[in-house]
Amino acid sequence: MASTTPFSGPNPTIEPFTKDLKGVDQNTNSVDERLLWGSLGLLATVCLIVRAIDLVHRHLRHLSAMSATEHQQGYWAKSESTWLPQLKKQILYAPLRKKRHNKEIQISSATNFGTLPSRLHTAILSLYLLSNLAYCAGINYHVKNRYESLAQLRGRAGSLAVANMITLVILAGRNNPLIPLLRVSFDTYNLIHRWIGRMVVVEMIIHVAAWATTEVASDSWGGVVSRLHSDLFLQYGAASAVAMALLFLISPSVIRHAFYETFLNVHIALVIVAFVGILVHCDIGQLPQLPYIALVVVLWICDRLARLIQTLLVNSPRRGRRWTTATLQPLPGDTCRVKLHLPTRLVLKPGCHAYLRFSIRPWESHPFSIAWFEHVPLELTLPFNARPKNVATTTDVSFVIRARTGLTRHLYITAASSPGTRILASFEGPYGGCHALSSYGSCLHFAGASGITYQLSLVRHLVTGYVAGTVATRRIKLVWIIADLEFLSWIQPWLDHILGFPCGNILHIEIFVTRSNNLPLAQGADSRVVVSAGRPNVDLIIEQQVSVQIGAMCVSVCGPGSLADDVRKAVRAVQDVSVVDFVEECFTW
Repeated sequence: MASTTPFSGPNPTIEPFTKDLKGVDQNTNSVDERLLWGSLGLLATVCLIVRAIDLVHRHLRHLSAMSATEHQQGYWAKSESTWLPQLKKQILYAPLRKKRHNKEIQISSATNFGTLPSRLHTAILSLYLLSNLAYCAGINYHVKNRYESLAQLRGRAGSLAVANMITLVILAGRNNPLIPLLRVSFDTYNLIHRWIGRMVVVEMIIHVAAWATTEVASDSWGGVVSRLHSDLFLQYGAASAVAMALLFLISPSVIRHAFYETFLNVHIALVIVAFVGILVHCDIGQLPQLPYIALVVVLWICDRLARLIQTLLVNSPRRGRRWTTATLQPLPGDTCRVKLHLPTRLVLKPGCHAYLRFSIRPWESHPFSIAWFEHVPLELTLPFNARPKNVATTTDVSFVIRARTGLTRHLYITAASSPGTRILASFEGPYGGCHALSSYGSCLHFAGASGITYQLSLVRHLVTGYVAGTVATRRIKLVWIIADLEFLSWIQPWLDHILGFPCGNILHIEIFVTRSNNLPLAQGADSRVVVSAGRPNVDLIIEQQVSVQIGAMCVSVCGPGSLADDVRKAVRAVQDVSVVDFVEECFTW
């Protein structure tokens, strides 16, 4: 046991464990780092194998059902296994407890505590967090000097914190290669990112506390203050620790939602401080973690550069075409239709979203689902001998944006004060579009309010694919819940365009108006569009669609969390009946 006799200076039996790597078990640290990365790699590999099998299955189903009759598609309506429906019901689609998953836990109309993770997410996160704590606790407690154990704990927590940052940065990137590879949404990666970030902060606190406890035992708090004043190595470490602690304090959902733009900008600034501090801290001390934190910084910069390059490629003027502009048109319900006129041609998959910036608040960037796009012939103002042989086209991309606060409110005010006005904008994307529905014989889409933008792109793809004979879909039902019938004007031109396709009766649209007392409401001009008052009975609608199901069925939802939870619950209830897959599009932050 270390001596407890007072010293006028640092205790010679304790002081060595406050500096450099004395007492740090670097061999075990390296093993734990490899175990950590190996477990995450194993999880990614399992997901990749499962996704590959699923994609092959869908491709075979697509090829088989694309030219099959409704009766012939019956083979794909029943599950070939008895365990898969239960796996989807109890694990893959299951909320943490009974029903609640994406419905926010609100304490007021403006403040909430976020959402609950699903059962699968909870299991993955729990294993990850517990493994990190087990690695930290796995030190040698049978040494003669207990401060050697603290040195081991300091090194273990610090090495794990830096090792976790690699995954932390990869999952936070909008260009995360795992999104298209594993077909897992950015929203899921963002959830994992937040919890890894919290674990990194906890390990940082353990790292600092283990050092401070040893330093105080060696030379009192005066020694701590003296070393922080004179040691550049510790100063950079302390700066990164403070930055990470502040990141932890502003990370709760209640703060993020109340001051999102402020949170985002402060978050970026603190991340830069933390990364630079750790990088210099490791460089001065020549710590083994220096290559890891350097990789973290490189990955973070590469994601930012990729986004910048992507934005410039899509929006930059070329061949007489101007920088991207946006036309604003006010709509009922404090909503506006925003059409971006891109100077280039983009190929957009159904279900995509993009991050938009506008000249009225250029420092803000928000994600919005792409409702519609069209390719527009470019005006050829060049001399005849300078014109291209083939007529070039550009892409106009449309969004429906409902006013909340900040940027969306300023957009609506601008549109309402001057309808049709044009402002400078930028388009970053497209992102998402991971869910391919072409192999399903039946598709049921639920949309709440502005969630219709996501569903509209899917319906358009399926209808045009049916006309072209490239999809297996033979039955499409769109259920849209809105507060007022006048909200139909949000998508009226696009809806008319879709209904104009020669697709027979495969498409049926049911619109529920929740704030109308007029019963019954006037029906749509097209018999395939039915307008009803009140809220839909989600369970009944899904049961009815399953009873007339053609082939495999997909149920998708985009809207308020309460609607998504209702649809999830109803889909789980019919897993024993037929093949019904579930897709949920949401932006939780």
